[in-house]
Amino acid sequence: MVAGLLMSTMAYGQFFGDKKYGEYYEEEKVWVETEATLPAFPKADSLVDFYVSAASDNKYYIAPQSLSVASDGVVRYASVVKTPSGAVNVSFEGIRCTTKEVRLYAFGRADGTWGKSRNDRWLPVRPGTYQAILFKEYFCPRGVVIFTANEGVSALKQGGHPLVK
Repeated sequence: MVAGLLMSTMAYGQFFGDKKYGEYYEEEKVWVETEATLPAFPKADSLVDFYVSAASDNKYYIAPQSLSVASDGVVRYASVVKTPSGAVNVSFEGIRCTTKEVRLYAFGRADGTWGKSRNDRWLPVRPGTYQAILFKEYFCPRGVVIFTANEGVSALKQGGHPLVK
């Protein structure tokens, strides 16, 4: 009996050594953001609208040709927001599905050029914003990043991702 216990202890030591629990697991990979390339400025005739809320009179659009899903898991897109008074806000943003964060890369100028954002931080997606709708309904269904830009464009054109409906 003692010999059997000694053998099993030796076998345990052979496979697990003197390491503590978890030391054989791979270290968590550090996330590295890929460099974002500014897309062509959105053209009004190519925009795809999406619904945000009955509480807002604004109109929301995504430029489908700007939509990308990078190897870092960030969905990047150019958004256009039009107010009832005629003001237009254009921005190039990214959503990180794994952490539910958003980042502004650039804002659109009236002359059709981009101005880089001075704030390069990732911020939490705030409830009630159009980024929250893009996260939940279109680009990160069930918190998982879409696979391709075409999947995101299809979700926009269908009024939501099939996994959410």
